[in-house]
Parts: sequence; C-alpha cells; structure tokens
Amino acid sequence: MHQTLFHIPKEIAGIPLFGFGLLLWLWVLGSLIWLGWMVRRQGWNAESRSFIPLVLLVAAIVWFLLPALCDAEGLPIRSYGTMVLLGVVVGLWLAVRRAKQIGLDPEYIFSLTFWMILPGIVGARFFYVWEYWENFLRPSRESPQFWPTLGAMLNVAGGGLVVYGALLGAMAGLIGFVWKYRPQLQQHGVSFLTLADLAAPSLMFGLALGRVGCFLNGCCYGGLCEAAWAVRFPQGSLPYESQVHRGQMYGFSLLEHPKKEPIIVSVRPDSPAAQTGLTAGDRIVKVDGVPVHTSGQAQQEIARAFYSQAPLRLETDSGKRVAIPPVAIADRSLPVHPAQLYAAVNALVIGLFLLAYSPFCRWPGQLFAAMLGVYAITRFLLEIIRTDEPGVWPLGLSISQNISLLILCGAAVFWVVQTRRYRQKNRLRSESSSLAH
Repeated sequence: MHQTLFHIPKEIAGIPLFGFGLLLWLWVLGSLIWLGWMVRRQGWNAESRSFIPLVLLVAAIVWFLLPALCDAEGLPIRSYGTMVLLGVVVGLWLAVRRAKQIGLDPEYIFSLTFWMILPGIVGARFFYVWEYWENFLRPSRESPQFWPTLGAMLNVAGGGLVVYGALLGAMAGLIGFVWKYRPQLQQHGVSFLTLADLAAPSLMFGLALGRVGCFLNGCCYGGLCEAAWAVRFPQGSLPYESQVHRGQMYGFSLLEHPKKEPIIVSVRPDSPAAQTGLTAGDRIVKVDGVPVHTSGQAQQEIARAFYSQAPLRLETDSGKRVAIPPVAIADRSLPVHPAQLYAAVNALVIGLFLLAYSPFCRWPGQLFAAMLGVYAITRFLLEIIRTDEPGVWPLGLSISQNISLLILCGAAVFWVVQTRRYRQKNRLRSESSSLAH
C-alpha cells in the first residue's frame, strides 16, 4: 500500500502554481494554440466547438478544485488516481490501434474518449458516494458543512470509484457521442454496437490498471486469509480500521452492515474472544455499558475500547457478560486476501480473451456482450471474498453482486436476440441467393 507517490509544490519561484496561477495560464495558452490549430485544419465546426467545454472544465478544476485538494506539502499525487489515468492512456492507445483496423479515423476515438471519461468518472463516483454517503459527511456542531463535504465527494484521486457506475456513465457518454456524430459514423458503417465492441478490451485493460491502484490505495479489500500470498495493510488503512470496528482484532466478527442488528457472525478459535465464551450468533446489547441497537453503534464502541487499550466488556441479549482483555495495537492489519490483485488479473485475462475472441465475432455487439457476461460472472465470484461492501436485501448479496446478476441476465437476453437476428439474416440472404440462381 502506497497511497501518495509524491507532492507537487504549491509555488515555483514564489509564483502560485494552482488556483489563479501558473498552471491555469499555461492551460489557457495551450488550449488556445490547440483550438487555433483545429480551426485552421477543419474550420469552426461542431467538433472544434465541442473542445471548449473541456477547456472550461479543466480550467475550473485547476482554479477551484486543485487548491482545495492541497495539503501542507502541496498537491498530493495519489497512486490510485495515477493508475486510473494510466489505465485511460493504455485503453486509448489500444482503441486507436483497433480503430485503424476497421478503417475508422483515430480522431473519432480521441473525441469518443473525452465523451466517455467524464460521464464514466461521474457515474463511478456517484455510485460510490451513494453507497458510502455517511463517510462523506463533514459535520459541524449543528449540521453537515457543505464545502468540506463537497470537497470529500470530489476527491476522486484519493480513491472511491465503482466499476459498474463507470460502465453506466461511459455508456451514456457513448450514446451521446453516437447521437452527435451519427451522420459521420454512418458514412464509415460504424454504429453504437461497433463502437461498444471497439471499447470493450480497452475497458478491461484500463480496469486492470485501476485495480492495481485500488491495491496501492488500500480500498476494495478482501476478507481474512491464511494463505501464503495474504497481505497485511498498515495501521490507518481501510482494512485495518474495518477489522478494528468489527472486532476482528479481538477474534470475533460483527455483522458488517452498520444498520443491521449487532450480531456476531463468527468467532476465531483460540482467540481472546473465544476464550471468554463468546459464540457466533450472539446478539450484543451493550458495549462497555453503553446500549447499542445497530451494528454501526457497536462498531464505534468497540473501536473506542480498542484504541483506549481498555478491556472490551460485552453483554448479549441472553444475559451473557464477557470481558475481553486489551489487544495490542499492531502496526499492520490481520492478513487478508489481495482481492484487488485478483480483480486486476481477472480484468487482464478478460481483456486478452476479448482480443483473441474478436476475429470470431459475427454480429455487432457480440464482443461487448461477451465482456458483460464474463465480467458479471467473475465479479459476482470475486465479491465473495471481499468484505468492504455489506449485503443488502433481499438475498443478502452485495450491491455489486445484485448488479452482476442483472447485467448477466441482460447480456444473455441480448445475446439470444442478436444471434437469432444474425441467423435470420443469413437465412434470408441464402434464400435470395438461391432464387437469383
């Protein structure tokens, strides 16, 4: 885990770099030069005008957002954001190469990338903020503070993107791109499904690099693991804090969902918790004498006892009372599955599979449907070893598992319908050919 790669200083030779500073002026100058070159090359057309919103967006980020993300040392360059950016670059490079193979001008791919990136990031961040909304509130004495909360929501480089949110956002951008450039694309015989096939391998390779960023950031972690390849994250990381709050440092595991009842789901043999007689299925009603009604309340009290190095006193609904001795505050978490690296390898393998399968596709959208189906299955299985996302109603599956089932069903229906259409077209073509002879 290595969240911050380095810091960019706030000033260079006494000149402010962010805000209304040097970086903003360099961006404006470079954008004017690029826009002038586009106008000279192709005139003041729709594609040239579409570049202006991007210029204004980046300028707003440099002017307002970057100063808010700076700390005492300057602007931190996060490993997560860096790997996501590298994934975008690799995906773009691959898409350009594949576009040339079907005779599509690479300039369309560059434009398509801009159309997909921003909606993709917005969708990915929206899903994450929606799922973990309580973690983003920055409360004051009376109510949540707007600007600190907004800053936390926009701090994408620090981690927190949901793959399915990115997929939905990117697809929305792709639909907008096809609608905008439909006449030009029709001249090349390119449709929405053709572009979806073109983007599918790039999405997987970009995801593979993004998951490496998750590993460096410490998010999207797995459950406890005793395998030789298990990893231990440092104190203060998300896996470490999760283990503290759920009681895993003491040897038991509290139900993850913060709004569910505080029920113990497992107790590790020969642990301090097991030695006190605590068992799976016990429902906690008090922690250190404080009544608790939800798992979230119990987790806060457990963490308080852990960091204060006081005995953890629990009372269950059956009247059982136990006192677990203090546990030493370790430098690293208990060993867990490197779920992020599993996901990175999974995405890489799917990307390679799509490249190998591409020559055998017979109808538009087949490669994209294959990507959705295979990824939905593997993502559902990978979620089994992840513990960062609690289960939800009605089946107790994680949000990503529920979405995986929906996407798998949708991909299967699409596959069946498109296959029938392809066979029907071939049959009609064969009958027309026979009549002609």
